[in-house]
Order: sequence, then structure tokens, then C-alpha cells
Amino acid sequence: MEIHDSQNLAGKKCKPCEGGVDACSLNEAHSQLQHLDGWYLTHDGQRIRKDWKVRHFMAGMHFFNSIASLAEADGHHPDLHLSAYRNVSVELWTHAIGGLSENDFILAAKIDQLPVELDG
Repeated sequence: MEIHDSQNLAGKKCKPCEGGVDACSLNEAHSQLQHLDGWYLTHDGQRIRKDWKVRHFMAGMHFFNSIASLAEADGHHPDLHLSAYRNVSVELWTHAIGGLSENDFILAAKIDQLPVELDG
């Protein structure tokens, strides 16, 4: 996988993935994450995640709706988590390959460009 800065990633479109390709390596994931603010590896390097603390419950729901529209347009769907009414997390991985692909980093970069009402 070629490593890109966040602006370059955000300008790309997710490509359909039905499996049959290798997940990116742990080294590739670490290298790519250096260009994405706040995202980190989970599940033994098979997923990436980012956490936010939003101003209030509805700020989280508005953010989720923005992410849902973006994800649907790119055909790549994250796991969205809301706990304690203000703690928002997004987790990405390519289900078809059971690990990370360039699509996950593309969607992460695009999510980072969305407006979100953060707490204080």
C-alpha cells in the first residue's frame, strides 16, 4: 500500500473490496497513521479507531449522520459507537479481508474533515 498524506487520502474514493487481497501490513498501517490525527490501531492491528468527546448527545448524533452519509457515498461502512451520551468513537476495517485496506484510511481522512461540535 502506498502511503499518502491526509489531504491526498481525502481526495480518493474507496474501491469495492470483495476479498481476495491481502490486508495491509502492520508497518504500512503505522506509517499511514502518522498522517492521520488521533487514529490508532486496535484488535491486534486489524482495525483503526478514533475517539471524540462531543458537546452533547445531539452533537454526536449529527456527527454520526454526517459519517453515515459519507460512508454510504463511498460504499465503506464503519462501526459507530456512542457511550455516556457524549463519547463518540469510530472504528474502521475492511470486513471482506478481516483487516485494514487503503479504504479504511481514505474514510478516516474524510471523517476528519467533517464538522463536529467538540466538548470545551
